[in-house]
Amino acid sequence: MVDPTLAEMGKNLNEAMKMLEDSQRKAEEENEKKYARKDIPGPLQGSGQDMVSILQLVQNLMHGEEEEEASQACRLQNVGEQGHMALLGHSLAAYISVLDRERLRKLTTRILSDTTLWLCRLFRYENGSAYYHEDDREGLLKICRLVIHTRYEDYTIEGFNVLYTKQPVIYISSAARTGLGQALCNQLGLPLSCMCRVPCNTMFGSQHQMDVALLDRVIKDDVESGKLPLLLVANAGTPGAGHTDKLGRLKELCEQYNMWLHVEGVNLATLALGYVSSSVLAATKCDSMTLTLGSWLGLPAVPAVTLYRHEDPSLSLAAGLTSSQPVEKLRALPLWLSLQYLGHDGIVERIKHASQLVRSSLLVEDELSSPVVVFNQQLQEVMLCTCPNCAVSLQLGEQLAQLVPASGVDVVELEDEGTCVRFSPLMTSAVLGTEIQDVDQLVDCLKMKIPVLTSTLQLREEFEQEVRRTVGLLYIEDLSWPGLGVVRYNYHSDGKNDGKQEKELEKINMELLKKLNELESDLTFSLGPEFGGQKNCVYIGMVTEDLDVSELVETIAATGREIEENSRLLENMTEVVRKGIQEAQLQLQKANEERLLEEGLLRQIPVVGSVLNWFSPFQASPKGRTFNLTAGSLESTESTYVSKAQGTGTTPPPTPTSSLVKQRLPGQKIFKRSLRSSDAFSETSSVSHCDDLEKMDQRPPTLSPGQEQGPLETETPEEQKEVAQATKTDTEDIQNFAEEAHALGGRVVMMHLKCEQCHTLVQ
Repeated sequence: MVDPTLAEMGKNLNEAMKMLEDSQRKAEEENEKKYARKDIPGPLQGSGQDMVSILQLVQNLMHGEEEEEASQACRLQNVGEQGHMALLGHSLAAYISVLDRERLRKLTTRILSDTTLWLCRLFRYENGSAYYHEDDREGLLKICRLVIHTRYEDYTIEGFNVLYTKQPVIYISSAARTGLGQALCNQLGLPLSCMCRVPCNTMFGSQHQMDVALLDRVIKDDVESGKLPLLLVANAGTPGAGHTDKLGRLKELCEQYNMWLHVEGVNLATLALGYVSSSVLAATKCDSMTLTLGSWLGLPAVPAVTLYRHEDPSLSLAAGLTSSQPVEKLRALPLWLSLQYLGHDGIVERIKHASQLVRSSLLVEDELSSPVVVFNQQLQEVMLCTCPNCAVSLQLGEQLAQLVPASGVDVVELEDEGTCVRFSPLMTSAVLGTEIQDVDQLVDCLKMKIPVLTSTLQLREEFEQEVRRTVGLLYIEDLSWPGLGVVRYNYHSDGKNDGKQEKELEKINMELLKKLNELESDLTFSLGPEFGGQKNCVYIGMVTEDLDVSELVETIAATGREIEENSRLLENMTEVVRKGIQEAQLQLQKANEERLLEEGLLRQIPVVGSVLNWFSPFQASPKGRTFNLTAGSLESTESTYVSKAQGTGTTPPPTPTSSLVKQRLPGQKIFKRSLRSSDAFSETSSVSHCDDLEKMDQRPPTLSPGQEQGPLETETPEEQKEVAQATKTDTEDIQNFAEEAHALGGRVVMMHLKCEQCHTLVQ
């Protein structure tokens, strides 16, 4: 038995403790709310979002701006079933990574060994190992570390101290990828002096191939100076022009100096074909090569592969080419799936299709130093256009990319040729799904654009000279503009301040641009690029060869002068009107004072004035002033009140207009030269004029004034009478017209009228 008092006390104690705990819990919750972090981003706040919302967000990020960019041609990847296999590989890699360690090791070893074997067989690289990497430069970086570990035996222990005795040298071509040498030095911790850029041929062979003789001399000089030649990076398809170095001779040179030869480039893809050119086949003897299968086969998000030959696994592990972590080996899984799905025939078909696209884009050079380059059958890409003017090539590349987005053309900068438009189907056709008809369309567009491009470049100098010779125009040199040129109309200021002069200059050139766009011509006039363009200028776009440059410049100058004259006329008229109003106010005030003197003082008193006006009305004519805009003077309105109508004044002068109206052929637009058609037109006019003269000679002879025409042999007496009556009537009408004109104070000019029936001349 429990004492009731104690039981009651225990119950009350529990209730009290519960109340205290509840109040403490509420205080803690309020404190958490009070001191909750406000810097947590919106999507992470709360208890998370569902899968549908997250996927919808991803879809909006991927396609949300398509409507805004609908006018711009975008290149979308052609993700086929082989692409789906590559994407599936990434998901499977994440799933496989959670397996138990032993099963994961066996599976990754099988995937890695299979993929490496398949790639070595496909690309004729026997007894090779493979390193799979995301960045295509990472493989070369690991190879450099492998060579350093191989050539410097104490590098693992002493590190960079061993490099002081013999400085390593890495040789790359001047046609290599931009920034490749600097990236390697930064990652390896080497000074830039360890990187040697080898020039390309300047006199013999291709201008994009490494100069082997010069390289030999450079290596000898480095050896004599105590340096250690380490590695040579050669190209089987340079990034810019697609040329292949002389790999056979370079391999011999590397064996002579105990150097490592690494090869990279798009032409390595042709090693999978049945027939391979000897220049590319020599790459199979190199020490390592980097393959970019994703762009060649149209596989999204697959790693690049570097194949290499080396006998010491420990050094490969030290250089990072191999890994003991099974998860690292799963990088090969997307390729493992995709290569099995495509098979040998599918791989070869895609590479062969790209090579056929190159051969179908054979172009012919223009006689007028056209920028089109003839295709070389040894290359796997075509330089469609080279031009010293960077802006012209950039615009051409952008236009071709918009007109034929499936072609994959881009713009590259070459050291000797300048800015070029490049077509490299091995890098883009599998991704974009380029077909033969796309290449045909690209060639047609290029043939259509090249004449306009050539004409624009040829007429630029003539346009500049014409503008510099024309008074009132200023030629603006803008190297970033791909069109004919840039011109500005100079405003002749009359001692105005700079701010007002700038506004007037902007106003006149804006009106000039508007007037030029209203003309019926094939030219495009604009304000220039949105960013970086000159202010208060007229930019003229691409032109054709039949452009009349002198007429264009004269029209621009005349239109600018017309706008300036109209602007000054308006300013003068404004000043005249202002002064006229002030003068009118003074004259009206003086007239009111005179009226008060005439009416007298009594008439101004309200009551007395009304009575006086009733007994003796005062007749005063209303006086006012009218301003004649034509004459610029004040006139009295008395004549208006008398005639009950406002006078018209003098006839205003005609508005100044441009006098540059040339005689044109039917259908010929402004600023166009007639070329050969003008000669044909003059010959036709001469023939027509001769025919008219022959017809005039066949008519009856003309009589002198007053001489009568005898009766015609074919006319009857009734017809002769009607003709005489008509002639008499016409003569009387002319005399009446002369008398009326003389009465009006006009002049009568001597006119000769010919009767169409009797051919009688009346004076």
